[in-house]
Amino acid sequence: MALTQSKFRTTEQLNTAFARKITKLLRDGIEENGRASLVVSGGRTPADLFNTLSKSSLDWTKVDISLADERWVDNSDDASNEKMLRTKLLINNAANANFVPLKTQHGDAEDAVLTCTENLQKMRTPFDVLILGMGEDGHTASLFPCSKQIAEGLDLESGNAFIAVQPTTAPNQRMSLTLPALLNSNQIFLHLTGESKKEVLDKVLSDDDAMVMPIRAVINNADVELVWAP
Repeated sequence: MALTQSKFRTTEQLNTAFARKITKLLRDGIEENGRASLVVSGGRTPADLFNTLSKSSLDWTKVDISLADERWVDNSDDASNEKMLRTKLLINNAANANFVPLKTQHGDAEDAVLTCTENLQKMRTPFDVLILGMGEDGHTASLFPCSKQIAEGLDLESGNAFIAVQPTTAPNQRMSLTLPALLNSNQIFLHLTGESKKEVLDKVLSDDDAMVMPIRAVINNADVELVWAP
């Protein structure tokens, strides 16, 4: 497994080049399989990238989009990853994509694991493109090093696609794809911006313990391309 790096001088250059690359991969997926799939992380970091990507010339009606994780809040809440996607990615040309949400009407995330697993059948797998982020503590998706669920989430033999997570260092219950579900991707990107995230990544690469730095579990088990701008 290998980590390759694509560094850009500015986030604007990153967004332009990365959106172009994602578009090509999705277009190739459509040509080869009739449909393509894109799974992304939420948060604030990718918002401008998504806005750029939303304008790409592509048959978005043949693209399935979903999230690597979701905060268990109302869809109108600013903390909702779905809200961010609907306002930053599922607009312009990309408004025609097939969005598969994680948030359901269930009372909590644990009750929704089965429904999310069933909804995943609406996605083309393996995912053509997976875009992950990374927190200051090395978490990715909602696989937090401090959560009671981390061992289950990183278990390659669990057979589960989703896990409900209750982080102790972040607000809101979460729904997250498990490590084996994340790895079921043709192309995995780690999208980071800012010197502070690069410093965290340096710590990740110097420590092989995935329980301490969960993003390490992805890097240990897949070819990952780091796309980064200071």
